[in-house]
Amino acid sequence: MRLLYFAWVKEKAGIASEEIAPPENVATIAELIVWLKARGPEFANAFDRSEVIRAAIDQSHVRHDAKIEGAREIAFFPPVTGG
Repeated sequence: MRLLYFAWVKEKAGIASEEIAPPENVATIAELIVWLKARGPEFANAFDRSEVIRAAIDQSHVRHDAKIEGAREIAFFPPVTGG
């Protein structure tokens, strides 16, 4: 699956996108975030405030308990602000 990182998530992770194959025990967005945080300090830093990070699976916004099975693309981004 392809992961996309936006705004400060991208800046802290140091990459905009990547292709990954998470372990089979990673079934939800929340579990994916935990797995990503364990990959290195840049990801731990990028997902430090994971409770505010939004996610989308195949361009549809989802909650952190959403299943990732069959996802082609998962995007992570901070909350949007503005007016």
